[in-house]
Amino acid sequence: MTARASRLDRAGSGSGARRRTRVGTRLLATVAVGALTMGTAQESAPADAGAPEQGRSPFTGMRAQQGPVLAVKFDNARMARPHTGLAQADIVYVEKVEGGMSRLMGVYSSRLPQAVGPVRSARESDVELLRQFGRPALAYSGVRSSLNKMLKQSPLYARSHGRLPGAYFRDGNRPAPHNLFVRPEAVLRSAPKADHAADIGFRFGPAPAGGSRTAARTVRYASASHTFSWSPGERRWLASFDGVPARSTSGAQLGARTIVIQRVSMPPSRYKDVNGAATPYIKTVGSGRATVLRDGKAYHTQWKRTSPEGGTTFTLSNGQRMPFARGQVWMVFADR
Repeated sequence: MTARASRLDRAGSGSGARRRTRVGTRLLATVAVGALTMGTAQESAPADAGAPEQGRSPFTGMRAQQGPVLAVKFDNARMARPHTGLAQADIVYVEKVEGGMSRLMGVYSSRLPQAVGPVRSARESDVELLRQFGRPALAYSGVRSSLNKMLKQSPLYARSHGRLPGAYFRDGNRPAPHNLFVRPEAVLRSAPKADHAADIGFRFGPAPAGGSRTAARTVRYASASHTFSWSPGERRWLASFDGVPARSTSGAQLGARTIVIQRVSMPPSRYKDVNGAATPYIKTVGSGRATVLRDGKAYHTQWKRTSPEGGTTFTLSNGQRMPFARGQVWMVFADR
């Protein structure tokens, strides 16, 4: 861990987190030092799995003043770790990329760290994935030239390093290209009409009956592994990447109370990387199986998303919606 990275992470968590109102006023707010474990508090909301309640985030089920939605693409190579600001995301996506490696995407609305990263490039399927958020802003390092036109024509507020250089900076204590960071506030200032958080299909509430006791679950790609181990003491799933605990630059281990392993088709896309390897296209519209991890148990569900503009539902075998535990949610894409 570098000294500067540690400072960045502390600035992005705890007292550095920011809240914003719908009228666009951004206020500094004091947030608990344990921001990483924001979801570990006991649930106090009514025991239902209905539509998101007034005053609660539709992404986490926690009380929050919702601002515009910002998605940030994170590098997840070994040299890119530990991450800065990922613990403050409402949702974390784990995506397969070329060569069987993985990238992460953090989705923010409830809280904005001062800086996040390291930031890397976007992919074609990110457009389909992010359409359920309406028209959010997207921060990323860049894309292949063949993908530029598609991103520009998409409904996203695409704000790359090249387009908005003032929002990004390099950390000289990290090796390139794993040293690019972004200031979320600067990105959102450039996209004042970005949509605010709305219902994307998540439901929150106490755990349902059933489920099977599970100590850990691993999702593997060809060149990356992602393990989530239940911690009874912290009451959340602790994340490890490639067999090593996934850390924030504050030193705390990343993780969440709800992990969703969503099985999807990931065929080769029409785009390739600099080495000629095809980028997987993650198909998030459709239906299939999903495993929801919460409270030390695994629940078998079915996911369904009928259109790019629609949210994703997760349904138990009895036809009821699967409630998530309140707090940050990790969505991990796995091959069917």
